[in-house]
Amino acid sequence: MKTFLGIIHILLCIALSGVVLLQQRKQGGFSGIFGGGTQADMGGSQWQRFTGLTKITVVLTGLFMVTSIILVLY
Repeated sequence: MKTFLGIIHILLCIALSGVVLLQQRKQGGFSGIFGGGTQADMGGSQWQRFTGLTKITVVLTGLFMVTSIILVLY
């Protein structure tokens, strides 16, 4: 079981790296990280404004974290 989870974890890592590299670069630099938005921007429709690659990145990141925790605990 641990071997199977390790293989899944490696495949998730490769897929996540590929999806991150496929995304377009934003020209804002660090300005979007530290401020630049208000609480009004974080409404319930945030998920619908994400692009397809961003949604895939969020899902793969979540799965990667779950498999990481499972591998540590198992």
